[in-house]
Amino acid sequence: MKQLFAFFCCIAMFGNVIAQDDEKPTYVQGIIVSSSTSEVLERVNIVNLNQVVGTSTDTDGKFEIKAKANDTLHLSYLGYKSIKVRVTNDWLKFGETTIEMTELALALEEVVVTQLKLTGYLEVDMKQVPIISNNRYSISGLPNSGYEAGKSPNAINKALGAIFNPADFLYNMFGKKPREMKKLRQMKKDDEIRNLLASRFDREMLMVLLQVDRFDLDEIVNQCNYSKDFIQTANDLQILDAISECYEEYKVLSRNKKRKS
Repeated sequence: MKQLFAFFCCIAMFGNVIAQDDEKPTYVQGIIVSSSTSEVLERVNIVNLNQVVGTSTDTDGKFEIKAKANDTLHLSYLGYKSIKVRVTNDWLKFGETTIEMTELALALEEVVVTQLKLTGYLEVDMKQVPIISNNRYSISGLPNSGYEAGKSPNAINKALGAIFNPADFLYNMFGKKPREMKKLRQMKKDDEIRNLLASRFDREMLMVLLQVDRFDLDEIVNQCNYSKDFIQTANDLQILDAISECYEEYKVLSRNKKRKS
């Protein structure tokens, strides 16, 4: 009887060891090079779309990122075509692999620079300087600095109307994409992704992670009552924080509505 009990204990311990091995995080390594020159590419942005973690290549074009089989890595680099790479069991088993990225054929468009014609008179010249004033309105009970609604006469009515409309754009977008909003929270916690986003202005990484196109992404921020000036000039990290802030406030307002009803 004691031998049988010891036998089952051994099986249980063996199964526990296997389970721990399965839970152990795995990583993939790679080298990213240019397909045309075979030179290594430094500071390529790499994001695991499934686990929402990011990294970038070092001076030797090498990277390591947390991943498991069938995860998808999104690779992006200025002047090169972004690609998605699927993690395979062979990659995990055999280690480092080389990935090629292809250059984009970019044509420089004509840029027109408008110069201010200064007269030397301060009072006159000050009137020529464009002033951007995007008012923000604080709402009691919400943790942020307020809503940016622009400078139109009906700005505050627009802000309040969009916030308290129960069938607004936020409900339709956030309510139908809970998985993407979970990714949003994960993105905010990953320091590497935040660092990558802080240096980007193209919205590409945000669009891929949140599964939306450029129009919908801009519309989300617009419906959160951020101005066109903010949308056009903010980096990707600022856009991420703006959407996240808006989503958290939306949840607070939704809970308050349910309590009142």
